[in-house]
Amino acid sequence: MQTASVAAAYDKWAPIYDLVFGNVFATGRALSIAAAEQVGGRILEVGVGTGISLPRYSKDVRLVGVDISDSMLDKARERTRRLNLENVEQIRVMDAEAMDFATGEFDVVVAQYVVTAVPNPEKALDEFLRVLRPGGEIVITTRISADKGVRDRIEKMLMPVTSKLGWRTEFPWERYEAWAARTPGVQLVERRALPPLGHFSLVRYQKVA
Repeated sequence: MQTASVAAAYDKWAPIYDLVFGNVFATGRALSIAAAEQVGGRILEVGVGTGISLPRYSKDVRLVGVDISDSMLDKARERTRRLNLENVEQIRVMDAEAMDFATGEFDVVVAQYVVTAVPNPEKALDEFLRVLRPGGEIVITTRISADKGVRDRIEKMLMPVTSKLGWRTEFPWERYEAWAARTPGVQLVERRALPPLGHFSLVRYQKVA
């Protein structure tokens, strides 16, 4: 997976993304927003896409949204204007692996169904941690692949197809564990399987001093 190919894939998804994935990911979006608002303050949503999540946040938090696809962000900008979302500070094209923000700029980083869609997931996780203040949280909804059985074989078989569509089917929990183990200042707060089938999870990390 390359950054340009991911951007191109999601540019194509932009006109129908909400229709295809709106209901599918609704539970994960709601739970990640609730987790983020427990911390509050200034929230960065990486992979904000069409901005489908933005109206769901409390007006008490400040929001910045970034995405690699400008076509997706056109939808987010239009949604922000139409709904008069005054707590949305910025919507910007940006690479999750190299973000143009200062270190420690945000209270929460939210990444909904993003980690398995970037070319270098661990590099993106490093960036999430960098732009987060000490004591803040990374809130992720993510696909966790199986490690055995029929589902494992199917996920591996589908990888060449789904990679062209803009995401991975194969992404084991061990990659998150390895990243956290080698990264100073990060602590797992929660890992929770999401309904209905538990193929996706809510994952929260805290940045510690």
